[in-house]
Amino acid sequence: MAESSFDCIVIGSGPGGYVAAIRAAQLGMKTAVVERDDVVGGRCLNYACIPAKAVLRAADVFTEVQEAGSFGIEVEGVTVDFAGVAKHRDGVIKTLTGGVAGLFDKNKVELFRGQGTLTAEGKVAVGDDLLSAKTIVLATGSVARPLLGLEFGDRILDTAGAWTLAELPKRLAVIGAGASGTEIASAYGRLGTEVTLYEALPQILPLEDKDIARTAAREIGKQGINIVTDAKIESVETTAKTVKVKIGDETATFDYLAIAAGRGADVEGLGLDVAQIKTDERGLVEVDGSMRSSREGIYAIGDLVPGPALAHKASDEGVIAVEHAAGLDPHPLDYEFIPAVTFCHPQVASFGMTEQQAKDAGHDVIAKRIPLGAVGAPTVFGEKGGIIKIVGDKKYGELLGAGIVSAKAADLIQELVQAHALEGGFAEVARTVHAHPTYSEAVLEAARAVDGWLIHG
Repeated sequence: MAESSFDCIVIGSGPGGYVAAIRAAQLGMKTAVVERDDVVGGRCLNYACIPAKAVLRAADVFTEVQEAGSFGIEVEGVTVDFAGVAKHRDGVIKTLTGGVAGLFDKNKVELFRGQGTLTAEGKVAVGDDLLSAKTIVLATGSVARPLLGLEFGDRILDTAGAWTLAELPKRLAVIGAGASGTEIASAYGRLGTEVTLYEALPQILPLEDKDIARTAAREIGKQGINIVTDAKIESVETTAKTVKVKIGDETATFDYLAIAAGRGADVEGLGLDVAQIKTDERGLVEVDGSMRSSREGIYAIGDLVPGPALAHKASDEGVIAVEHAAGLDPHPLDYEFIPAVTFCHPQVASFGMTEQQAKDAGHDVIAKRIPLGAVGAPTVFGEKGGIIKIVGDKKYGELLGAGIVSAKAADLIQELVQAHALEGGFAEVARTVHAHPTYSEAVLEAARAVDGWLIHG
């Protein structure tokens, strides 16, 4: 077995892994990445985040063309060519994964293809190669977990299968109305599929503030998507061409069933037990604020460790891990205030505490919400459905959290994240000049509402 020595080895090339590798190389480390897939970029770039957003963007364009008449633009005979949608999706994937490969070359990161397995000595075995390094970063992500005794394949899809379909289904069932399931429903529903979205809990987007979730459900419902909450699915029966879902006395038939109701750390073949790396009761690797595992020199990031399962969270953890290994002193992440986005239509974005969480934590809570239509830009652009809600501490003026349902929620939430990070409160946001007419003025008005002097409302 050939042995090679590096300063840093990263197992996994997703958003956490490839960012960690590039940052390690920038810090002067001789770096290697181990990837068992045929392409770099991990599940996010190849099967999840990026193909999802490519299909969602196609749905956005189709919706805009359909609604062009309200702007005086007449378009006839608009149809969905799903082969063209798939071509766009695959082209985006190829471009972005090619970009990661180019960054590896630019930063002299060596790529090893195959399963990376930790040894008892703290090295990494990859086929016939044995790699050693002072620093090893585990970034293998997560895998989908099936429900109801089902197995993925044919008519039963995980989220990756849902986003890489070669055909546009006529009828689609989605189990799980968290971010992933809601995105699937929003994309295919607007492209013309008859979609039913099942959620076992009382609201879709269960992690969101109830006002935000209620508003999102109302807007998504306008798109013809059938939302079933408190759904207690009794059985699922598959045939060669259909999937039958039974709830109570009712059975609905679909072309496909997508399960988006849970994931687990991808540790198969990684050798955590052999390397004596501690995990918690959920199978996640135990780490400290610097992303160090229980084994000296081995770090873990992303979906392998506790915290929200978000690509941008994994990327920042990768930076923290290798900077710590390089002798720097990076700050640990404050997981509560990492922004989360669901790219349905309209988008849903949030950070920090919900109103109820803030009350439960003992804060002197003040919370206000305003409709998007309170300011001009959303009306101008025909996208005034949605709300902005800000949760603050009345005594100290602190930004405790926020939720946004809006066409540009993913971008709008960042202003509040930055204000909080820079120790600004809602009063500071309320007195910061915002350009007119812009969607960001809705954030301004929401901050004014919390501060007690809403103008447009």
